[in-house]
Amino acid sequence: MTTEERRAEVLRRLQGAVQPLTGTRLSREMGVSRQIIVGDISILRAEGQKIYATPRGYFMMQEEKHDSQQLHTLICKHTAEDMETELNAIVDNGGAVMDVIVEHPVYGPLKSDLLLTSRRDIKNFISKMKKCQATPLLVVTGGVHLHTVRVPDEEALSAIKDELRSTGILVED
Repeated sequence: MTTEERRAEVLRRLQGAVQPLTGTRLSREMGVSRQIIVGDISILRAEGQKIYATPRGYFMMQEEKHDSQQLHTLICKHTAEDMETELNAIVDNGGAVMDVIVEHPVYGPLKSDLLLTSRRDIKNFISKMKKCQATPLLVVTGGVHLHTVRVPDEEALSAIKDELRSTGILVED
């Protein structure tokens, strides 16, 4: 299999996947190292493919499934200890946490794709953070950060904002 054929196959698998695919899985299936897959993903992204990297693996948004969904940006502020409360408030009210963005004083905006859609996703994310002893991006900005959230309707967005507001996490414009 040539490099181009492998990249086309990686893209085909991502387009057909119903859940994120890990680099390890793709590398095993393609018979190459994980680092080769990471490079392939980078090149596909540079070519304009909308491939997202999340803690659960790589995925491509299935647009037809989400065309009725709406994306909104929320400004939040809290400590690392309140991260799980914040994320659960979003998914419990029908939202999905697409990413987190902070404004680094030197590098500018730093964004990480998350795609957290359930308490299980959040539990796994928090567990991975603890296992790796990673600090959340919000430490860069004293707790202030943005989330892009996907919601099915304005009612869900309102419920999310109400709950985040009641916990003191939502920063009002």
